[in-house]
Amino acid sequence: MASDCRETLEIVAGSGLSLDDRPLQNSGSLPRTSSAASGSTAVLEPSPRMKSVSRPRPSTDRASTLNDPIPVPEANPESQASDAPTDAKPAATRADRGVFADVIELTKPRIVTMILVTTVASALIAGSATLTLIDWLWLMIGTALIAGSAGAANQVWECQIDRNMPRTANRPVPGGRMSYVVALALTIASGIAGGAILWLGSGMIPACVGIATWLLYVLVYTPMKTRTAWNTTVGAIAGALPVFIGYTAAGGTLTELPGWMLFGVLACWQYPHFMAIAWLYRIQYAKAGFCMTTTVEPTGRHAAWQSILGSVALAICGVVLAWFPNGQWVASAASVLATVLILAASWPLLRASLNFRANPNDTTARKMLRWSLVVLPAVLLVMTLRASL
Repeated sequence: MASDCRETLEIVAGSGLSLDDRPLQNSGSLPRTSSAASGSTAVLEPSPRMKSVSRPRPSTDRASTLNDPIPVPEANPESQASDAPTDAKPAATRADRGVFADVIELTKPRIVTMILVTTVASALIAGSATLTLIDWLWLMIGTALIAGSAGAANQVWECQIDRNMPRTANRPVPGGRMSYVVALALTIASGIAGGAILWLGSGMIPACVGIATWLLYVLVYTPMKTRTAWNTTVGAIAGALPVFIGYTAAGGTLTELPGWMLFGVLACWQYPHFMAIAWLYRIQYAKAGFCMTTTVEPTGRHAAWQSILGSVALAICGVVLAWFPNGQWVASAASVLATVLILAASWPLLRASLNFRANPNDTTARKMLRWSLVVLPAVLLVMTLRASL
């Protein structure tokens, strides 16, 4: 049946006939064609050895293809799934979500987790021998609360803009699951509680660093996102400041070289990390009105160079810390080994940034983003181990 249909289609295509002409039974010989002298469209003439076969008209009901002379392929289940409304499953998910899950999402838990990891690393590098278990507990709770408050304040501030991006439209406030007043109340309460816990549990300096981070992130970085592409630099500073919460809580000071090298690692790492995100969501950012490097300069060249320089600077800060673990020059086998390990750990991110520079697309940007999530913990681990030797 399939071969008959293909032959019929070939004849129709070759002779200019429409599919409405009556189909012929294939008896092994090709039908003859004739044309008028005026060049009119050729018509099929039945062969004398052929018999006209009366066949019913094709059914218009696509559920039944028995009378259809040209079989219609069945719909692809994958295409049907893609044609289905994309918000069907999220709608069910939204209905099943709990209040606690929305509160956690409001605080941007991934960013909070990253800040806690860097806080622990910075405290260990500073020398956490003086910290008791209770000290660690207050440090973690206070840092998490103040970081979560900053993330919540960012969402409250941008709730109208977030509705314009599929990436953020389902957040608690723009998604309509949490009122603006409730989100604002949670933001204020967690911020005050976090600052107070840091002050009482870790000291005035860690608390002041936490408050300064909150102010810079919320009142400077957030409004800058719709005004200038320099917001990434300000955001990198705000994202790196929390290292001083852990560093000063463990006895370090704001003037010591190891603390600033940690700050440099965190600040430089954010360039390839956030440039990858800015590229992957550049269309959404542009439609929502965000002024990102990838929307101001859409070819990706500037984003790529910032990623490359950030990756190189990250490695340099790590190497410096390997030779100045306590703020003093230490030439030892541990310094050499730490240098090799830091360079090896940093190389995949630099290579991904170079690949993105050579071929800026979603694939290379996604690889750069994934490697950034691997490289940062690896470098912090090496730096922490070096400080303990």
